[in-house]
Amino acid sequence: MTSHPQTIQIFLPLGDPQGIRVAEITTRIVRVIEVPRSLLAEFLRMPEADQVGVYFLFGEDDDGPKAYIGQTGSLKTRLIQHNSAKSFWNRAVVAVSLTNSLTNTHATYLEWLSLQRAGQVGRYALDNGNTGARPHTPAPLQADCAEIHETLRVLLATLGHPLFEELSKKAERSAVGSAPAEDDIYRCIRRGAEARGQYTEEGFVVLKGSTGPLQTTPSYKHSAREKLLRQGAITVQGDQIRFERDVLFQTPSGAGDCVTGSATNGWLEWKRLGGQTLHDDVRAKAGEGQIPSD
Repeated sequence: MTSHPQTIQIFLPLGDPQGIRVAEITTRIVRVIEVPRSLLAEFLRMPEADQVGVYFLFGEDDDGPKAYIGQTGSLKTRLIQHNSAKSFWNRAVVAVSLTNSLTNTHATYLEWLSLQRAGQVGRYALDNGNTGARPHTPAPLQADCAEIHETLRVLLATLGHPLFEELSKKAERSAVGSAPAEDDIYRCIRRGAEARGQYTEEGFVVLKGSTGPLQTTPSYKHSAREKLLRQGAITVQGDQIRFERDVLFQTPSGAGDCVTGSATNGWLEWKRLGGQTLHDDVRAKAGEGQIPSD
């Protein structure tokens, strides 16, 4: 997914930036509406509530961010049902067509495509029971849906729900799951760990396939490993742990701690093949000569 400049319009129908928000890319025919659960009744009075749409429910549980993806011929009916039956969510985001041209066939395929992409990215635990079978969809309609989905990806991330955003970044990467180039990679080789990672705008990402020692030292005080084990993001293989998907940490040291099972200064532990530390590449170049800490 190649990034390019875009203009996004966000309208606040109630004047509250934390209330209902309506977002559009000015050159597209898709509109998304973010609805706090406490304001669901307000949305149900909007004309968009009676349209065909794709919708996303967002919330959290003890293991982190959680989402549900669905589609319906009547957003009003389905959201009323979910308000009664599902407890985890606190915000809904619905997607409708500005020209009322979204059909049930579009919505069914977009739901399936969204489940596939969200599952591949792995940022959110999905509350959906399964991803379903790929629906039969004519090629022209699939092409339309691919463009609509790209619009949804951008608008959801803009509203603070990066459901489809890959954790690792690389310019002009063409597919979900493709690997970043080696010159973007930092390594942590310590206490038997063989880990690879990438520094991004959100934090530090430990890449799938990284390994570390199972045994931890007394200096390791975090619960990150236990949480990731419950999620299936890391597994135990003999006397090592293995990352089964890319995992985002807020700081380089948090990533280094989890990988090595010990206290680290991630700015110095994560290094390129040539030996340059993350500190050399980021903090020192920004004019901070001192040794950094989190």
